Amino acid sequence: MKFVECAPIGRRALSEFVYAGPVRKEPRNETVSDADLSEFLYYHWNQPAVQTELWQHRPTGIWFYFERDTATDRIERVYPATKGAAQ
Repeated sequence: MKFVECAPIGRRALSEFVYAGPVRKEPRNETVSDADLSEFLYYHWNQPAVQTELWQHRPTGIWFYFERDTATDRIERVYPATKGAAQ
């Protein structure tokens, strides 16, 4: 069983968390082109790297950012998902 160390809630089983997807910068311009919007929505680069992901702890409903190495599946860092916290 895999465990996650979370400062606010302690050590928890990964099975208590729900994956909500990677954190990516959205195109925010009203004049964004169709090509740029398509790139954002449909094309994802699958390169091994540390990526920031959004996860929810089901029992408490608390949202967290996980920094996870996609090559090794190792969770490098966990912190609460407060507004503007993802980098």
